[in-house]
Amino acid sequence: MPETSEEIYSSLRQQFKGDLLRPGSGAYESARGVWNGMFVRTPGLIARCAGVSDVQSAVRAASGAGLLTAVRCGGHSLAGFSTCDGGMVLDLSRMREVTVDFEARRARFAGGCLLGSVDTATQKTGLVFPSGVVSHTGAGGLVLGGGTGWLTRRFGLSCDNVEGFTLITADGSVVRANSEENADLFWALRGGGGNFGVVTEFEVKLHPLTGVVLAEGLTPETGIRSLLKCWRHFMAEAPLDLKWNINLRLAPSTNNIPEALRGKPVASSSLVWTANVEAGRPYLERALSMCSKDSVSSKVVSFLHLQTMADSDFPHGRRYYTKSGYFAQLGDSTIDQMLEAANAIPSSETIIELAYLGGAAAQVGAKETAFGDRSAPFVLTLLANWSEASEDAGNIAWVRGIFNQLRPAMKPGVYVNFMSGDEQDRVPEAYQERWDRMVTVKSHYDPNNFFRLNQNVSPRKLSTKSP
Repeated sequence: MPETSEEIYSSLRQQFKGDLLRPGSGAYESARGVWNGMFVRTPGLIARCAGVSDVQSAVRAASGAGLLTAVRCGGHSLAGFSTCDGGMVLDLSRMREVTVDFEARRARFAGGCLLGSVDTATQKTGLVFPSGVVSHTGAGGLVLGGGTGWLTRRFGLSCDNVEGFTLITADGSVVRANSEENADLFWALRGGGGNFGVVTEFEVKLHPLTGVVLAEGLTPETGIRSLLKCWRHFMAEAPLDLKWNINLRLAPSTNNIPEALRGKPVASSSLVWTANVEAGRPYLERALSMCSKDSVSSKVVSFLHLQTMADSDFPHGRRYYTKSGYFAQLGDSTIDQMLEAANAIPSSETIIELAYLGGAAAQVGAKETAFGDRSAPFVLTLLANWSEASEDAGNIAWVRGIFNQLRPAMKPGVYVNFMSGDEQDRVPEAYQERWDRMVTVKSHYDPNNFFRLNQNVSPRKLSTKSP
């Protein structure tokens, strides 16, 4: 494979407008790093593309040679799919153009954009694109997997707000996909991940919003059970303008945390209200009444603040491992199991995240996009977050252990963006009755499975082989 990388470098260097980085070159070391510190890989070549023609050239060369290729936007793949050993990394980080049409409430953004790139551009006109919660996340990977965040209940998933894609397929062709042109591909790209090509441009809908009410509070261990029992019923009747996430975690030992809670299991509530401040007051007050009074805050913040406030909690270089799933109902025994698990959390940065879907996301029919189940409103994510490689085994074992305990109560389904790299067997579960259609689209656009560093849908002729 190193020899193949060298051959591709030689074939590309005359016409390539971007940067071709090889081991030993000055910029290579910084360019090969990805967000999840568990994945320290040594690609044979990093092709940092300057534009669409570079993407085409790199894909044609690598595909023709059968070279393992990873596609990287922000490098945030939890499963480490943004890099590889020996092969090529197709790096889109130089492609971050965003254009906004205020009158039409539409935007186009290039395949290398980070969420922060999009947010900064759209907020100049007071508009938003519903996306994730960490600004240094790559927009492309997030959107292709579905895309959830603070505005999911109000405006739907990120992929629900895409009106068109431009991508480079495995043979180097430029293909457009929207509701009228290549409609099956358009369907598959909205939730199907990076299985079909390299998306170089997204055309998206925008919505007016510049600020929100942000309310936060901590509930001590003795009150968590009551809080979750309230939350599961409260959110079923809550308006679309309310997003209420609850994280079970160990309270940080910092000055802004009440001393009695530091280092102990708590439920951390984060609520976002997107409508009139006064209209949201009763909902926020009800939720905050179940938190310790000295931990509560409520304020109006800018959308850009909201979108960056979690950045420092998930920095580059730490080690991350996840498992995720859905519950149709959040039963008492499930709550008890989560409370028991919270007492055994191995890292102070690790969380048991609970989000309530519903709202605009649930109003999109199950057959309209490739994205998985929308009917089960409770989304669980076990997100381990630690710093030392020596602690890998303990953190991974904790995630796997609690997931196995909770899984019997879950509804089949999983969100591909929250999957780790050891869950290929769950990929059909992500798409369920949509699986055959996904395989058909994959078989047409990528029959040799060139784009396989993802939560992979194997094309039909390769379905008996390991991806």
